Amino acid sequence: MKVVVYLGHPAHFHLYKNVIKNLKKDGHEVEVLIKKKENLEQLLQNSGIPYHNILREGRKDTKLGMGLGALKRMWRELVFCIKQKPDLLTGTSVENSYVGPLLRIPVVYCGEDDADVIPLQVKVCYPGATNVLTPDTCDDGKWAKKTTKYPSYHELAYLHPNHFTPSVDIVRQQGINPDKPYAIMRFVKLKANHDDNIKGINKEVAMRLIEIMKPKMDIYITSERELEPELEPYRIKINPIYMHDVMAYASLYVGDSQTMAAEAAVLGVPFIRFNDFVGRIGYLRDLEDNYHLGYGIKASEEGSVEQMCERVKEIVALTPAERKKIYGARVQQMLKDKVDYAKYLTWYIENYPESEALTRKADEAFWKKFK
Repeated sequence: MKVVVYLGHPAHFHLYKNVIKNLKKDGHEVEVLIKKKENLEQLLQNSGIPYHNILREGRKDTKLGMGLGALKRMWRELVFCIKQKPDLLTGTSVENSYVGPLLRIPVVYCGEDDADVIPLQVKVCYPGATNVLTPDTCDDGKWAKKTTKYPSYHELAYLHPNHFTPSVDIVRQQGINPDKPYAIMRFVKLKANHDDNIKGINKEVAMRLIEIMKPKMDIYITSERELEPELEPYRIKINPIYMHDVMAYASLYVGDSQTMAAEAAVLGVPFIRFNDFVGRIGYLRDLEDNYHLGYGIKASEEGSVEQMCERVKEIVALTPAERKKIYGARVQQMLKDKVDYAKYLTWYIENYPESEALTRKADEAFWKKFK
């Protein structure tokens, strides 16, 4: 079987890296396509996974630039697939959903956000996808009949204990003292097409949080956006491939990134996310409301900054032993309920299309195979 995996974001690298290795180990041929996006290329180079960059020149962060970039990528993927003749396309890209139908190649789209959170992505990707896989916490709206559900999160494709054991030596190599409590703060650009009118953490809010945390823990900031001079001293440059080791030993994560909040949660690190997506994303609501692994605070609501400061104070007041006991128990319950998504996705691809019908008939015994 020949599979094309299209990676459009660093998070997608982590989602598929174990699946790619599993497929290759089982004798399948895998071709990886990417576009230029943040540190995606560096992650692949560090991992040793071969890839083809189909948009090396990148694109501008404007609606016109995004549109032209998508057209270029679509054409280049079309040419690539005509030559390679794959049996299946998978990923979370727009291009797969057009190239696949044109060449009559099945497309498996792997999403995790509710349909109303990413309306443009859904509008352009779901119609051309043969099948859509989403967590069972996801609200797919009118596309519910086209989606296949599984009890897991994307983050459990790479941070499940089956795949990931953090290294304290790596944390030290990144210039962090793991023997002292520390917090990770993450600021994103909020420039994606689904980020319009979304607020996150600004300089003033960040400085208030630092004042609360600084007496009890070290603070390290990673940021997509340019930092103000007052925040720059807290910036730390971490090799992207080691970010999860650093996160695993943190005492707290605070930021406006959805993905890093979920990563913290499945590692048992309490998180506080502050943006206007709060309350709208099913898998994060699951982590917050059902497993109590973190808190979501809507940035635009009155009193939101005070609410976030109070939550930070509560977590900072816990001793390291208390944090480990409380959040360790909660993450174990979550892992008991969920499956290893990399294991399931590998099986789904290898057995496609029979895997689609089998999943729809799944019972409790079925999911035990993927623990």
